[in-house]
Amino acid sequence: MKSRHTAGPARTWQLKAAAPQETIAALAEALNNLPEPLARTLCVRGITTFEAARAWFRAGPADLHSPWLMQDMDVAVDRLQQAIDRNERIVVYGDYDVDGTTATTLLVRYLRDVGNKAAYFVPTRFEHGYGLSKKGIDEAVAEGADLIVALDCGVTAIAEAEYIGSLGIDLIVCDHHTTLDVLPHAVAVLNPKRTDCAYPFKDLCAVGLAFKLVAAMEERQKRRRGDVLEFLDLVALGTAADVVSVTDENRILLREGLVRLRQGARVGLRMLAEEAGLRLSSCTASQIIFSIGPRINAAGRVGNAERAVALMLAVDEVEGSARARQLERLNDERRELDREAQTTAFEAADRLLARGHRHTLVLHNEDWHMGVIGIVASRLVERHFRPTVMMTTVNGMAKGSARSVAGINIYQALEACSDMLTEFGGHDFAAGVTLPIDRVDEFAQRFEAAVTGAITADVLTPVVEMDAELPVSMIDQKLWKTLRQFAPYGPDNEMPVFLARDLVVTGPISTVGKDRSHLRFAVRDAGGGHKRNVIGFKLAKHLDIVTESQATGAPLEMLYAVQENTWNGRTSLQLEAKDIRLGEQL
Repeated sequence: MKSRHTAGPARTWQLKAAAPQETIAALAEALNNLPEPLARTLCVRGITTFEAARAWFRAGPADLHSPWLMQDMDVAVDRLQQAIDRNERIVVYGDYDVDGTTATTLLVRYLRDVGNKAAYFVPTRFEHGYGLSKKGIDEAVAEGADLIVALDCGVTAIAEAEYIGSLGIDLIVCDHHTTLDVLPHAVAVLNPKRTDCAYPFKDLCAVGLAFKLVAAMEERQKRRRGDVLEFLDLVALGTAADVVSVTDENRILLREGLVRLRQGARVGLRMLAEEAGLRLSSCTASQIIFSIGPRINAAGRVGNAERAVALMLAVDEVEGSARARQLERLNDERRELDREAQTTAFEAADRLLARGHRHTLVLHNEDWHMGVIGIVASRLVERHFRPTVMMTTVNGMAKGSARSVAGINIYQALEACSDMLTEFGGHDFAAGVTLPIDRVDEFAQRFEAAVTGAITADVLTPVVEMDAELPVSMIDQKLWKTLRQFAPYGPDNEMPVFLARDLVVTGPISTVGKDRSHLRFAVRDAGGGHKRNVIGFKLAKHLDIVTESQATGAPLEMLYAVQENTWNGRTSLQLEAKDIRLGEQL
């Protein structure tokens, strides 16, 4: 039987580095004879002692760092307190992604709760672009402002900060992005990445910084609001969606915030979850990324992100429901634009690659919507495993998003072409770029040369990493009870992936999903044990392998994660396949 799904490039399976075996064994023994595969999974995360494991599993809000350790926190709090006491006009200037809108919501809600009539402004992707801009500043202060608080932007806005000062307006910057050699002229710049900032954790996102600011404010406030931990649902939402490191404080904030989010106290988010068909009471970080996050982002991708802030500020179900329906409609529109762009981009990429081997993809189409090209560029990278630049036309210029693969720094590749770029910026794996349309072909050649010069042999092969070898027969409810405590997951604490060898395929094999791209079957260890159901998302391309294993008795090897699956009110453990191959027959 031949699968109609292409297999794509073979992927290398690689065991993550961990502590020596004696350290793993000692940790397993110290943790009440924890199964060694789980002990190894802890060691992969740098947790090698009983004390470190206890702190990792049990850390809570009391273990968060003091906000006063952050450079300029005292100055920022003093200036905000002064604005509240004097009833000054505060304008919160946010960003249009989930991190920016949750941070804006958090600070505005707090300021209003303590008596200030704070306003907010979120720039649009198309009219203002990212961050502080002269046009955005003018609109933000049109009705008067004494103080601007920039969230998730501003740390590199040197000229814009000077412009704000020239208007006689004070500025506080709360930004987590990498700083320049100089800081913007502002009353305070809250950013743990400042070289002179001794704050012990550097990877807070903007909503985490906003939370730290209000926590410090609450300590200083004469009229206290109450429990600032109520804001952790917003912190969890922004932290998960911004894909920051889920370690140290972020792990605590995300875990505790998920607890708050599941309680459904914030009416707008509760209504949004209903529109999405999401059971909020069991929401995970992954569901934030793939369900709630895209709906909030849709407001900024195809409209105005202030609609997302208004949703999260809603205080009654009538308003919350209306705004949730609005975001759902915008998300439907975003999906349609997404589908159209993906179809034409995939076709264009196939035509380009058919002309000859290339290490990169550079595509331009004036009909693509600016709000979705970053998403589609990421899918092109997944499909072809090549650094990709996808651009549309904005104000007569080619403008778009660049995405990369592990081992290729996309920012450095763009820097090598900087003489022909009107604008570019970003980091290792993602960047934005603008250039004249008549130079797109020349840029494609230069970009190809820059990436080709940086490629090494190991970069060309996709790698799937695993935490430990775990036979399927070892999986039971006791192991699952411990394994589920590894969550919440995200960068630097990804869902553990295990290796199982000598598997026997049992029961029917089928492809499922609207496009039949998912693979469903069941396995057990060759030596016996319980049968476990398997779902392999986007793995229908391996149908032939699983079918051959069942037909010939050839052992199957699988990389997988353990999950709970609820169907018709019944919950059971299932395995999510990450990759599949035939094992060697002895």
